[in-house]
Amino acid sequence: MNHQSYEFLTERARESEAEADAATLDNVRERHLTAAATWRGLADQARRVAEERAKVEREKAAAREAEANLPR
Repeated sequence: MNHQSYEFLTERARESEAEADAATLDNVRERHLTAAATWRGLADQARRVAEERAKVEREKAAAREAEANLPR
């Protein structure tokens, strides 16, 4: 998994949530909560993409191994 991207996006979400907690104006709080939700969505998507890439790579490696073990 590309932890750097996932971690970066998750950290941005946490920062936006903290800014929302500190906000005194409703519109500012809502803006930060919206940003946090967007960052979380991007982090989740990055995690899913990384997991799918890892799955495809495992499947390719298994196929290469199976092919290498075929009698010649």
